[in-house]
Amino acid sequence: MKFAVIGGTGLIGSQVVKNLNAAGHEAVPHSQSTGVDVISGQGLDEAVAGADVVANLTNSPTFDEASPAFFQTSMDNLLAAAQKGGVGHFVILSIVGADQVPELDYYRAKVLQENILAAGPIPYSIVRSTQFMEFMDAVLSWTATDDTVRLPATPIQPIAAKDVADAVAEVAAATPLNGIRNIAGPEIFSLDELGRITLSRKGDNRTVVTDPTAGMFAIVKGDVLTDKDAHLAPTRYADWL
Repeated sequence: MKFAVIGGTGLIGSQVVKNLNAAGHEAVPHSQSTGVDVISGQGLDEAVAGADVVANLTNSPTFDEASPAFFQTSMDNLLAAAQKGGVGHFVILSIVGADQVPELDYYRAKVLQENILAAGPIPYSIVRSTQFMEFMDAVLSWTATDDTVRLPATPIQPIAAKDVADAVAEVAAATPLNGIRNIAGPEIFSLDELGRITLSRKGDNRTVVTDPTAGMFAIVKGDVLTDKDAHLAPTRYADWL
């Protein structure tokens, strides 16, 4: 099969392209660096022409109130191009529990993206993932000082980007779900515990202070970051580190 992977040069997209090509498919990466712009629409018709499947792995450049507009415009443009090109399956990557946190602009934007896809004209699949292990450094930086890092004790079930890419490639190459598949890592931690583990393994002597008000995840309900019914990926956090 032929795949157009939009956002195909990023953390997840590049690995999805590699996986699909290794499986004998033809997967072509597209991004701004290859002349494809999901907001202006530049290059989209050409990118999806002849593709059996479109995997949209682009992301909003910000996590704030501007993110809903990004997903609205990009999805409208991509779905129009995909329908014109006769695409038979459209895949996106979203977040476990996104629909349960309307207080966060970015989570609300991802739900908007899901709803646009589900209401569209093309058979689809949504892969919802828990938080990437690769994002832990960013999470630590949000509330860090010279001596401490403040984190809430929110439960989190981190997943390696490689495992996310494996799941996306598997879903993309299969029959459309016309629904959602949840994926998660194999272990549940509290976020403050995960911070301590991460700093210790890196030889970082800063102290993690448990603070229920600290950072973006302070307002996220604990059971939103984990999913007991998810397909569990194999990579454990200690092995990833």
